[in-house]
Amino acid sequence: MSRKGENIYKRKDGRWEGRYIRLYDNQGKPKYGYVYARTYNEVKQLLINKKASNSALEIFHPSNLKYEDLLDEWLRYSRINVKESTYARYTHLINTHIKPLLGKYPVSKISAQLVEAFLDGQLNRGRVDGAGGLSGKTVSDILTIIKSSFDYARYNDLQVICNLSKLNVKQQRKDIRVLTVKEQESLIGVLTEDMDLFKFGTLFALYTGIRIGELCALQWEDVSLESATLKVQKTLQRIQDTTKGASSKTKIVITEPKSKCSIRDIPIPKFLVEIARQFSDSPKAYILTGDKLKYTEPRTVQNHFKKYIDSCGIERANFHALRHTFATRCIELGFEIKSLSEILGHANVNITLNRYVHSSFDLKSANMNKLALPE
Repeated sequence: MSRKGENIYKRKDGRWEGRYIRLYDNQGKPKYGYVYARTYNEVKQLLINKKASNSALEIFHPSNLKYEDLLDEWLRYSRINVKESTYARYTHLINTHIKPLLGKYPVSKISAQLVEAFLDGQLNRGRVDGAGGLSGKTVSDILTIIKSSFDYARYNDLQVICNLSKLNVKQQRKDIRVLTVKEQESLIGVLTEDMDLFKFGTLFALYTGIRIGELCALQWEDVSLESATLKVQKTLQRIQDTTKGASSKTKIVITEPKSKCSIRDIPIPKFLVEIARQFSDSPKAYILTGDKLKYTEPRTVQNHFKKYIDSCGIERANFHALRHTFATRCIELGFEIKSLSEILGHANVNITLNRYVHSSFDLKSANMNKLALPE
């Protein structure tokens, strides 16, 4: 017999058994979970731990479960399956945009029409500073979270009335900045004059196509001057710190690149190897600082790059334009597309062709002039 108010029993085999409500089904009936131990106190502690970690899905009746509680559970579930930077992104979008407007709705009352109206509002007036709407990419990311959270609800047998399968967010494709040949020559002139580590790093990115985060995480041990090879295996970025009680809102993390394809070996041009020999340092030293412990974050690199661009007197561009410029120059020189795709760390050649290859008007004219009447 259990003690008053507790679902703890001594079994015939001598063990103690504790029972707790694991979840409610769609009819509101409780489904139980069980824990076992050799003593009463051990079972009681197991129940305390279980109740402390109980999810909102297990505590609330399905018809009363608020969407904000479902989102918290989905986040907890997602944390074990995604990179820390992705989890931080999810947390920011949920707390800043989704919860304030949808969080108090019962999960069972959220319709596709409500979600569609919410997304429309985010596109037109979703910015926190009140200066207009969010980008299509950001709203698309928000929709991905909402869809995934409702899939999670269905997986847990919760009542969901909305079908979001046909709901999508149209994203406007931005014009990608690619340096012209003359602009590139002007930039190289600035970079090679009184070259320092930041200028070298910028030149290195221009002729290898690596991302800014990959450059910031680069150490000399990742570069083999003997075999003229660069190994890309990590990236550096500043993300939101989701740690409870964190002293700062953001933090720096160094992790594996964004995908498995991004872990790659890149051949280094011979001229770049000779320049690199002037700066090569201890294997553990970061390339941009020459220090084993001190790294540089992307924002600082962007600021340096802005100064270089201003010095050239050319149109404004951000650091990522170097990656697009690298890809475009390679295609103009007749680079084999599969090799280029692997150097850029893309999953397939379509990404390379559709996003990173930009033909200049001069190249189009040269190709068109190859056409001629038969003699």
